[in-house]
Amino acid sequence: MAKATKKQALGRGLSALLKDPENDINSVNDKNADKVVGNIVELELNTIDVNPFQPRSNFNDEALQELASSINELGVIQPITVRKLDFNTYQLVSGERRYRASKLIGLETIPAYIRIANDQESLEMALVENIQRQDLDPIEIALSYQRLIDEIELTQEKLSDRVGKKRSSIANYLRLLKLDPIIQTGIRDGFISMGHGRTLVNIKNKEDQLNFYKKIIAGNLSVRETEQDVRKYHETGNVETKTSKKSPKRSVYTEEKHKALSQYLDTPVVTNTTDNGKGKISISFSSQDELTRINKLITGE
Repeated sequence: MAKATKKQALGRGLSALLKDPENDINSVNDKNADKVVGNIVELELNTIDVNPFQPRSNFNDEALQELASSINELGVIQPITVRKLDFNTYQLVSGERRYRASKLIGLETIPAYIRIANDQESLEMALVENIQRQDLDPIEIALSYQRLIDEIELTQEKLSDRVGKKRSSIANYLRLLKLDPIIQTGIRDGFISMGHGRTLVNIKNKEDQLNFYKKIIAGNLSVRETEQDVRKYHETGNVETKTSKKSPKRSVYTEEKHKALSQYLDTPVVTNTTDNGKGKISISFSSQDELTRINKLITGE
């Protein structure tokens, strides 16, 4: 997988726990069940069967291939949900497109939430408790809200009561899940804020979303500047001509070095210089794998 989160790393340990036949977990009352409910577990794809009652039977091949490419680059951002049938045997509850796309690119495992017998109340408690944590990023919160809506069958109004948040606040988090996966990853990694994401949600075209995302990073745009650019975009439908900040003029020498560095690293590079020749360089990357690649190019390690 192109990108592994801390939770997914933990999930590999839980996966080993689930393969212990002497301590098989079939109920929330079983030993170690609390370690599974509400957490992400890394499951082998060949242990998961599709749901025969899945109402959706047609999957667009082109869209599936696009999702597969995204997963190959960024990993599975939103884990699938499965139901435990027997020892080391599971049935898909939700996420069949992610499941199919992962198989398409030859992945052996996939991050998953496991539902076990009589775990609905425990799952709800675990998710609500998880949302109250202080270290969650906006996308993690949005995913938890979505799970409560999908799996516990809560309306946004009931969810508002359960988690003690305004309905409008919950809606704002959920809208972030409409963003392109690359932008969601950017929010999780802190490249842009939730405020930036909320503004970009108003752009339906995913390609234009990504163009704005790159502009925000390259120009270090604030949320207000991004909002102004998006308003202009809706007036003209043009992304490129709506830049809130003018790039500082660079000398011919600096311009040549800037282009050479961007080409060598194969990633956007921003250079800011002063009249006395001082300045700084900002290098963009979209994943941990890309950061590792850039680090090797710079340090040789």
